[in-house]
Amino acid sequence: MKIGIDILGGDFAPDANISGAILAQKELPRDVKLVLLGDHDAIVDDLKSRGANPDDFEIVHAPDVITMHDHPTRAIPQKPNSSISVGFDLLAKKEIDAFASTGNTGAMLVGAIYKVNTIPGIIRPCITSVIPSFDGGNSVLLDVGSNADCKPDVLYQFAVLGSLYAKNVYGIENPKVALLNIGEEETKGNLLTIAVHKLLAESEEVNFIGNIEGRDIFRGKADVIVCDGFTGNIVLKQAEGLYYMMKKRGIQDEYFDRFNYENYGGTPILGVKGNVIIGHGISNDIAVKNMLLHAYEVAKSGLAIRVNEAFN
Repeated sequence: MKIGIDILGGDFAPDANISGAILAQKELPRDVKLVLLGDHDAIVDDLKSRGANPDDFEIVHAPDVITMHDHPTRAIPQKPNSSISVGFDLLAKKEIDAFASTGNTGAMLVGAIYKVNTIPGIIRPCITSVIPSFDGGNSVLLDVGSNADCKPDVLYQFAVLGSLYAKNVYGIENPKVALLNIGEEETKGNLLTIAVHKLLAESEEVNFIGNIEGRDIFRGKADVIVCDGFTGNIVLKQAEGLYYMMKKRGIQDEYFDRFNYENYGGTPILGVKGNVIIGHGISNDIAVKNMLLHAYEVAKSGLAIRVNEAFN
C-alpha cells in the first residue's frame, strides 16, 4: 500500500509534515510506503537532517504550492505541478491508495471531485468530524462545512455515507443514525429536517433512531449525527473553542482532552472514488502522524469501494 502526503500544505509546512511522516512511518506496517510530494531536494535534505533515511520513503517532485489564499477552483488547473495537483493525479491513476493533506481544504475538495471524481449516485460529497462522547466512544458528525445548504435527499445520503464510514472504519456493525434537530419529536424543526426525518424513518438502509438535540451530541446517543454543513461547522468550531478555552484557563480534564484535534489528525471526503484525507491547517507533527495512520485505516477498510458498491 502507498499513502501520499502533501509536504507543502498547512501552516507549518514542510517541517510538521516531514516530521509527522517520519513518526507515522515508524508505526505503519512494513508493507506501507509513504509517498512524499514536494520539492525533491529539499525533502531529501530535510530527512537527512532529522536522521531519517530518504530510501525509506518515495519522493515525488512537486515544487509548486497551492496556498490558503489561492482560489480553490482556479488553483488546481493553474498549478499542475503543485503538491496537491500531483497528489490527485497519482490517486486518479491508482499509483497511490490514499492522499492526505493539511493544505487548502477547498482545493482538496475540488481536486477530489474533479480529478478523482464523485461516485455515481452521490449528489454531494461531504466531510466529517469525530465527536467524543461521555461513554468513551465517538460519534461521526456530518457534514461539517463542505455543504452549507442542503436538500432532503442530500442529507439522506449523508446518513448512508456516515453509516458506511462508522461500520467499515470504526467497526460499528449497525450504527445508530440520528438527525440533529431542535426537538426530538418528528414534527419539530424546519421544512428541511421534517422532510429528512420522513425519508430516514422510512429507510431500510440505515438504523435511524430519530432526532437528537444539541445537548445530546456528546452523550453517545448516536454513532452518526446528520446535519447540513452550516450547522455542523458551527458545532465543530464551538467544540474546538470550548477545548481551547479550557486549555487557556489551565483546566485539565480527561474527557475534554479528547477534543484535541491532534488525536484524530484528519477526516476523509466521503462520496468520491478515492481515499482522500483532509487534515487541519494548523496541524503539528503529531496531528500529521495521526492523519496518515487514519489514511491507512481508511484505505485498508476499502471505504471508497464499499461506498461505491452501496450506491451502485
